[in-house]
Amino acid sequence: MIKASIALALIGLSVLAASLSGAVGVPFYLPLSTLALAGILYVGRGIPKFLRIFLVMLAATHLVLLGLIFGAVLGAITGDYTGYVPPPSAALGATAFGAIIYGLSYVPVVRTICRITDRYLDSQADSLIQIPFIGLVRAREGTIGTWIIGILIALNLAQVALNVRLSFFSRDMFNALEAKDAAAFWYQLFVIFTPLAVVFVIAALTEVLLQNVLTIRWRAFLNTYYVGEWLGDGAHYRMQLIGRGADNPDQRISEDLRKFVESTYSLSVGLMNQAATLVSFVAILWTISAGFTFPGTDVEVPGLLVWVCAGYAILGTWITHLIGRPLIGLNFEQERVEANYRFSLARLREYTEQVALLSGEPAEREGLARRFRQIVDNYMQIVVRLIKLNTFTSAYFQANVVVPYILTAPYYFVGKISLGQMQQVVGAFSRVESALTYFITIYTTLADYKAVLDRLTTFEGAIASAQRVGGESKLAITQAAGRELRLNNLDVRLPDGSALLRADGLAFRPGERTLMTGPSGSGKSTLFRAIAGIWPFGEGEVLVPEGQTMMLLPQRPYIPIGTLRDAVTYPGKIDAYTHPEMAEALRSAKLPQFADRLDEERNWGQTLSLGEQQRLAVARALLTKPDWLFLDEATAALDEPTEAEVYRIIKEKLPDTTVVSIGHRSTLAAYHDRRIDMKKTEGGLSTPVDMRQAEPAE
Repeated sequence: MIKASIALALIGLSVLAASLSGAVGVPFYLPLSTLALAGILYVGRGIPKFLRIFLVMLAATHLVLLGLIFGAVLGAITGDYTGYVPPPSAALGATAFGAIIYGLSYVPVVRTICRITDRYLDSQADSLIQIPFIGLVRAREGTIGTWIIGILIALNLAQVALNVRLSFFSRDMFNALEAKDAAAFWYQLFVIFTPLAVVFVIAALTEVLLQNVLTIRWRAFLNTYYVGEWLGDGAHYRMQLIGRGADNPDQRISEDLRKFVESTYSLSVGLMNQAATLVSFVAILWTISAGFTFPGTDVEVPGLLVWVCAGYAILGTWITHLIGRPLIGLNFEQERVEANYRFSLARLREYTEQVALLSGEPAEREGLARRFRQIVDNYMQIVVRLIKLNTFTSAYFQANVVVPYILTAPYYFVGKISLGQMQQVVGAFSRVESALTYFITIYTTLADYKAVLDRLTTFEGAIASAQRVGGESKLAITQAAGRELRLNNLDVRLPDGSALLRADGLAFRPGERTLMTGPSGSGKSTLFRAIAGIWPFGEGEVLVPEGQTMMLLPQRPYIPIGTLRDAVTYPGKIDAYTHPEMAEALRSAKLPQFADRLDEERNWGQTLSLGEQQRLAVARALLTKPDWLFLDEATAALDEPTEAEVYRIIKEKLPDTTVVSIGHRSTLAAYHDRRIDMKKTEGGLSTPVDMRQAEPAE
């Protein structure tokens, strides 16, 4: 950016010197605008990268415009090619838009958008992209995204330039019709219009291709980032514990990210396109209406049609904002209630058997109907607001068709402008008015975009809160040189800060099978989670043997959707074990009927009963062979004979694994060497008490 700004400043000084010396005849503001843009480039080197891309492209566009203007002044561009030369004010417009971009970098909501966007543009990950006629090119993903955005900006600016040239084609063609000049008409149609149309179509098709390549790569990167942040270091679990603004993370990662990427591109590039259109066609309007008088008077108003168009657009924009402002909050609420309803349906699908056993269908229908009523109620509020908004905008845009004719007809009838100029004014007025009312056109999109942005930022906030909770945790998991797993000064708390249990000096010895008992709510499962390192609330230290592995089996294991092979090896990789090893683990876990179905794909979480799911989890342990195995009522759904057989298999197949169990059945004592009971102290806290040394199980 610094080198570019210095180069642009030198060019500006050269143009200024040539202008002052009389060597070239250009308006005084042309070199000044070049110097101003150089200054904007220099001070803008610290703004977000997404906005810097626009600044650099505007500087490049400014140089192209300077080249065309000087080419015409010096006589290098003549004949029909002069129609491609923009007015000097176009270069001034590039500078003005650069200043707007710099100013936008200080708007909080724009900075938030750029913060999310720059994660992609600053990516250092190596990637590949297929380029036509070149082949595969390796580059950093952020660099690929930056170049694609730059090319898309260039294509949009080129399309604006083509539209300006087509405006002059329209003028000349209608003048030819008015003069009944057949030769001029066919010349304009085939020599001027046809090449322009071909270039326009090629540019449009290229834009569609690059836009889709950009959005999917951009979305893929942000998807990987947010999934990583959500799942990283147990943040997803702590978010549920602290419950801060993180409803439906699935929708925020899937739907909201897609909308963010698509809307960020379309709105930012669309705004630049409209700004370039505004500058280009304002120059045409100003030039044609330079000598127009105010209707009914002899008072000349320079650029009369520009002022009328601007006032007309500003009035329409202001009224649109007043009518449509409530849509932002309504769209945010609609996303929330839609996601809640979708989640309720997914939960019902997951627990269909439990609902059927309890005959809970009426309750489910009532709950689903209540949530759907929330969708309908909020949706109808959106509909009412949209009807009001569309009533105004439809009337406004219908008026746009006749307003420029009403304005220009009197000047045509008195001979101030030709038919071609009248048509050019109508087209230019329409383009300028469309650019000025861009806000009206995209208001609904903006409202939805702001809701999406709010959902992403609150999601980020929830992740950050969960990460802070984990980072501020004083409950340390420390690798120790000994063979025992020991709890030192351990105080475990609930998320609201209230004390739950205290354990100091409790040790689990290697090779010893320990049973932990106690009333529900005394903190047994929470203690397991603290030992596993996922419970952040509390303080103290858990000393775990260095280099040893740990596995915790909950009462209801997680079964991923996919093949049975995926379910058995979760969370490891399926190629870590052979087919015979997986089949043998299932047979040992008393699931022989599934040993030959490893490649069968289905929702095994619904297919298997809870008892079968628990035995599947045991099969995972038999494959993993952890040094420490914690069973949190992991066999509670099994009948006593099967439970006894499972404990026998664990002892037989995992002779070097230390087992610690939570359970309530009295029969469990026979499978353990030691019993620890959670007792209430005088202060109401739970504390583990070593009750007895049991005889080793047979």
